[in-house]
Amino acid sequence: MDATVNANGRLLRRGLKLGHLRLMAALGETAAIGVAAARLGITQPAASRLMAEIEEIAGRPVHLRAGRGIQLTPEGEALSRRAVRALAELGAAEREMADLGHGLSGHVRLGSVTGPALDRVLPALRAARVALPNVTTEVVVAPSEPLGDLLLSGQIDFALARLPDGRDPALFDLDPMGDEPVSIVVRPGHALLRAEQLQPEDLMAYDWVLPEPGTLLRRTVLERLAALGLPPPPGRLSTSSFLLTLAMLRESNAIAPLAEAVARRFEGLLTLPLDLGIVVPTYSLIRLRGARLTPAAERLRDLVRSQTD
Repeated sequence: MDATVNANGRLLRRGLKLGHLRLMAALGETAAIGVAAARLGITQPAASRLMAEIEEIAGRPVHLRAGRGIQLTPEGEALSRRAVRALAELGAAEREMADLGHGLSGHVRLGSVTGPALDRVLPALRAARVALPNVTTEVVVAPSEPLGDLLLSGQIDFALARLPDGRDPALFDLDPMGDEPVSIVVRPGHALLRAEQLQPEDLMAYDWVLPEPGTLLRRTVLERLAALGLPPPPGRLSTSSFLLTLAMLRESNAIAPLAEAVARRFEGLLTLPLDLGIVVPTYSLIRLRGARLTPAAERLRDLVRSQTD
């Protein structure tokens, strides 16, 4: 018999419980017993007792002290990673049982970065109102990194995003979908719209509203400007909030790089007639590897796939 199956059997026979798995999953994200305990709604002494039980059951250390936090051992990391998947499967099982008990109904949770949320998710939701009238949907629009965390914790079923930085690709199944072209947008009446022969360097005379440092869009914009021989643009505001970006654009002479799908859908924004060649790399339909979607989530995923840019 496979050694992994034997090991899993021993863990269960020795008393590994759901509470142990929840703690290990939380520790994999927080690296702090106190924070993990608060997330689970238990006291820190109770979490410490659970940790001691886990190590007694496993027969080896699963954590080490590291300053004011902890560091999982390789065995602890393996258990934490598997715990995340096990908890995600239990959540999916609960939703699938509900679907089967009420016909094709239930609640689907998905995430998306901004451009695909408008190009694919929005039309899929319109189609779902007819095709899946008994299915409710929750959509989280955020950068890829937090969406990856939500996938790993089982809080969303799938996402339109990119592989989060620093995450093991083996944890996810990725179905590439498409690129995200980026436009430079301004308010109506902006002086740049009246320029006869607009050049990239003309944009440097204006304040830019850029995404937050560390985001993929910001890195892509700065790398493309550097490739064009331009310096980092002047900018006193960095934000990932579309509403704040929109307000700043409407009330000033600032300019901003936005996904083309966003720029073309909002009144009060005009795209400059200048293509800087900024394209955010391919996004994918991502789900946790090995996790099964509920029937309702599968149907909505197929509707999302069927949409064209």
